[in-house]
Amino acid sequence: LKAQLRGYPHEVFACLFLDNRNRVIEFKIMFYGTIDGASVYPREVVSMALKKNAAAVIFAHNHPSGVAEPSRADEKITQRLKDALGVVDIRVLDHIIVGDEVVSFAERGLL
Repeated sequence: LKAQLRGYPHEVFACLFLDNRNRVIEFKIMFYGTIDGASVYPREVVSMALKKNAAAVIFAHNHPSGVAEPSRADEKITQRLKDALGVVDIRVLDHIIVGDEVVSFAERGLL
């Protein structure tokens, strides 16, 4: 994910769509933003996950500043996405933030 997302000068939000054995179906950049934010629409993520027949999803986005600490907005959108995907029985395994370092919500107990 670091190789895919670190070079952007603006935020991008991507999804790794996984099958029921957690194998990658597809990595897809879903939303493009500005230097300090990206609008993420749960409806679009749910729609794409269903289209890909995904059983699970891992979210990833970059912080162009290099500081990978999750913001309160990052935590809120992760919860909104988790709630929306839960309605259609799609699991959220992690949300990874890429900066100079990489931060995992799952490792930090934020999911």
